[in-house]
Amino acid sequence: MEPEILQKLLESVAAGDVSPSSALDKLKHFDFEQVGDFAKIDHHRTLRTGFPEVIWGPGKTPDQIVDIIEAMRGRNSAVMATRIEPEVFEQLQQKIPDLCYYQKARICAISAANSPTPQHPGTVTIISAGTADLSVAEEAAVTAELCGFQVRRLWDVGVAGIHRLLSNRHVIADADVLIAVAGMEGALASVVAGLADCPVIAVPTSVGYGASFGGIAPLLTMLNSCAAGVGVVNIDNGFGAAILACQILRTAGRVGRMKEGENGTEGE
Repeated sequence: MEPEILQKLLESVAAGDVSPSSALDKLKHFDFEQVGDFAKIDHHRTLRTGFPEVIWGPGKTPDQIVDIIEAMRGRNSAVMATRIEPEVFEQLQQKIPDLCYYQKARICAISAANSPTPQHPGTVTIISAGTADLSVAEEAAVTAELCGFQVRRLWDVGVAGIHRLLSNRHVIADADVLIAVAGMEGALASVVAGLADCPVIAVPTSVGYGASFGGIAPLLTMLNSCAAGVGVVNIDNGFGAAILACQILRTAGRVGRMKEGENGTEGE
């Protein structure tokens, strides 16, 4: 349950528009809700962390995913499932007709709006090295958008043709937080961090020849970056990178509001 929804519910009870028994019914699964014998939905997560629980698709049957989505919808501004293949989505859509699918990102979602609009200040800028990295980059982009943040994309600007990246230095300069997605040797994150004045989140991908060891080579390159200000997430973890980027922007916004409040108090 999102803070705004809880606040509205409590105000409705105070105003007499909702009875205490009705409110109790809405709150009885406040912490978590049992779904069948296979899942416990954490409805409380948005209040704790700022973001709702997200469904990990692999390893679940389509019926299980459907049941979890139905249990979560209505309690969050967006319900999303990651790593959903097209054939699985077709089965899901038969039972949930309003389910949206972002094929490049392999994400399906039910959103309060057909086109998510930014609800929070700041921009998450995502840069990918090559076209083969797009599934991971799009996972990050769509996740951030569904979380209510503005996203800027810059694709296929790897270091093998570094002039492509350098001709877009203004994109790096305008970013509030950067996500650099790269496979092969993973040098893009270091180059970007050497040009940026904001946090850089590096995402190694499993793209590459045999010696890349399924993403281990770019992971080690990013961990050993000589550029300061680089944080690294796991191989192919576009989702995790997006959530981290959004948390950075949320924290920056909270700190900014606190400082504005302090300045306002001082001026009174």
